[in-house]
Amino acid sequence: MKKIVVLGAGYAGLKTVVALQKKVKGVAQITLVDQNDYHYEATDLHEVASGNLPASKISYPIKGVLDSAVTTFIQDRVTKVDPATKTVELAHHEPLKYDYCVMALGFVSENFGIKGATENSLPMASVDEANAIHEHLVATMKNYRESHDANDLKIIICGAGFTGIELAGALHDAKKRLAGVAGVQPDDIEITLIDASSRLLPMFNDKLANYGVALLQKLQIKIIKDAFINEIQPGKVLYKKKDDAEDTPLHEIDANTIIWTTGVSGSPVVGESGLPERRGRVMDTDHLTAPDDDDLYMIGDVAAVMPPDGKRPYPTTAQISLSMANYVAKDLAARLNGGNRPGTYTYKSLGTVASVGNTRAFGVAMGGHYHGYPASFIKKMIMNKSLLETGGVKELMAKGRFDLYH
Repeated sequence: MKKIVVLGAGYAGLKTVVALQKKVKGVAQITLVDQNDYHYEATDLHEVASGNLPASKISYPIKGVLDSAVTTFIQDRVTKVDPATKTVELAHHEPLKYDYCVMALGFVSENFGIKGATENSLPMASVDEANAIHEHLVATMKNYRESHDANDLKIIICGAGFTGIELAGALHDAKKRLAGVAGVQPDDIEITLIDASSRLLPMFNDKLANYGVALLQKLQIKIIKDAFINEIQPGKVLYKKKDDAEDTPLHEIDANTIIWTTGVSGSPVVGESGLPERRGRVMDTDHLTAPDDDDLYMIGDVAAVMPPDGKRPYPTTAQISLSMANYVAKDLAARLNGGNRPGTYTYKSLGTVASVGNTRAFGVAMGGHYHGYPASFIKKMIMNKSLLETGGVKELMAKGRFDLYH
């Protein structure tokens, strides 16, 4: 019986197992490895960081969606994959041998070598990190009652990309609750987004991008663009503006909560395994496998897939991760059952919608442009769809976003 090892239980890895175990029963054994015993909806981490949702609302036990007759789960940390010997090394278990391996190990926060970023800011790349942000916010607001330090009421989000903007919106929704902890008015809490780009939200056309920026400004979220972060010090972000003269002193902005959302890279295990990577991502073949290794699939945040125009890889999203997983399940099932392999992997985006709080959003879906409450409704339906694909009806009913009117 063939052995399939799937590394990572995020969108890509767990969906691969859920789809595949139905197709290979009696033909193959699947082993799923993840360092956590739960799957979490990574697109909702900002809700946990803001305290608007508990971690339990965006996560569920991995074993609840596995068929134990086909799939074995191992909770451990992957340290290396050796394609030459078809072996996976784990931190606390014996190495695993495989016939086929699916690497879907997800992402880590990327600091781009900026001094002090790791030591003096809070990343948001996991449930634990999102919880840490919320705990820090609550502690800082409590501290204000004693310190009366205005910086306790200031929050800086480094990175005004998709994640940063959704976090800013969630934090705006949390201001009333956080203000109650601090004993101040909600408007006393300041939220600032800082980014190196001149134009925010490049995934949208000018009209939608401008709508998004205007919405943030309407919510009194400060935006600093064309700002290249030079260093993060305790309670301080130092940056240079695009048009500054060479001898211009660095600008400074103070806050006792600094959150880092400037970008992510694929799992460092990719590089440690000697695979040809850039920022933890491998350029996939047409069958979503690693170059020169048709038995090692690379999907999700560790994969780079080029669109037809060949300009730059698709952004890594939950949507493309689920799409990759469905393809890999079909491809593996065909190989194991003696069928014809599917053709070249292709991806067609169903749209992109950004939330700015619980009832405000904007984006593109089903060929149309939406903003305001209709976009918020669509965003929640997209999130429910991804939850259904990995967790099934049971988890959708337990964890789904049905708070559609408030």
